[in-house]
Amino acid sequence: MLDAFAKVVSQADAKGEFLSGAQFDALANMVKEGNKRLDTVNRITSNASTIVANAARALFEEQPQLVQPGGNAYTNRRMAACLRDMEIILRYVSYATLAGDSSVLDDRCLNGLRETYQALGVPGGSVAAGVSKMKDAAVSIVNDTNGITKGDCSALASEVASYFDRAASAVA
Repeated sequence: MLDAFAKVVSQADAKGEFLSGAQFDALANMVKEGNKRLDTVNRITSNASTIVANAARALFEEQPQLVQPGGNAYTNRRMAACLRDMEIILRYVSYATLAGDSSVLDDRCLNGLRETYQALGVPGGSVAAGVSKMKDAAVSIVNDTNGITKGDCSALASEVASYFDRAASAVA
């Protein structure tokens, strides 16, 4: 897992080059926007239970067959596994947001997840729908400017959304 800084340095080192002006400017901007990033991760983390619970509730309202006998979230054990998986995805999205890089999400969470779900008979489309609902809630939190560092958060909101989109497409 590389954060944005280590990744840029590693790439430049592999080429035997100094950091370019564009790379340096991008990293400088990341530092400048760091408080917003920390606020965003803190908000997502602080609201994780609510994000997961509300996304699951909305998913099961739209797809009630999941919680009916024979459904993939039927029985308390299966429901708990579903909520656990949603929470894990959200946790790794928060790690990626903090690092400014999706590699931790890819390497530690998404690689092989689709195959695992297929082997277990878990409907990937339903998981993707749940991830999308978490995305909506998290992006709404990012865009709420109350109590966070002032400034435009649209780029950070877009970044957070891209991590959720990456997760949704990995399981669909």
